[in-house]
Amino acid sequence: MRDAAVVVTMCPMGDMIEADALVVIDLQVDYFQDPELARCRGSLVERSARLARAAHESGAPVVEVQTVHAPDRSTWTIDMLEDGEGVVIEGTPGAERLPDLDLDPSAVVRKTRDSAFFDTDLLEHLGGVARPAIVGVSTESCVRATAVDAYAHDLRSVLVADATASVDASEHDEVLRRLHAQYRLPVVDAAEIRFVAPGAPQDR
Repeated sequence: MRDAAVVVTMCPMGDMIEADALVVIDLQVDYFQDPELARCRGSLVERSARLARAAHESGAPVVEVQTVHAPDRSTWTIDMLEDGEGVVIEGTPGAERLPDLDLDPSAVVRKTRDSAFFDTDLLEHLGGVARPAIVGVSTESCVRATAVDAYAHDLRSVLVADATASVDASEHDEVLRRLHAQYRLPVVDAAEIRFVAPGAPQDR
């Protein structure tokens, strides 16, 4: 995520994009030990909470996705096993939601891999949804994998450029450009999203 003034969005200026759910990915303590993500934390928290309030007011579900790994290493990725170092371990402070983030989620989904759809019940919580908005971290890994898998389930996600972030700002921008070009996913700022309830007619 860059400063809002220089984030390039990929929809016509002034247009509002409708979304019928909000998916919040990995806004957890451990991930924000990274300096770049720590820099973006305040903006991510503020925009994600604002979007969650708007979704609730419109009757759109808010699904929080958390990565949580078992202390016994049974769920660790191959890289974590090779490095001998785990993150977001169940029962530790690092696996908790950022303490200043107010979401009041409709559901909390736990995952162990990048995609929020892999071996989870996320799709069940998105029943009737056609266009979920995605916020969170990190753009090049979990956000990207979730958006691509959503497309495989015939969901065209809305990527919120100023409410997602990467450990590398230039990589963040490039990933969003590629997702827009390859999958035609809208890329917008938080202020350009209007929520509707699942099943409601959408303008776009």
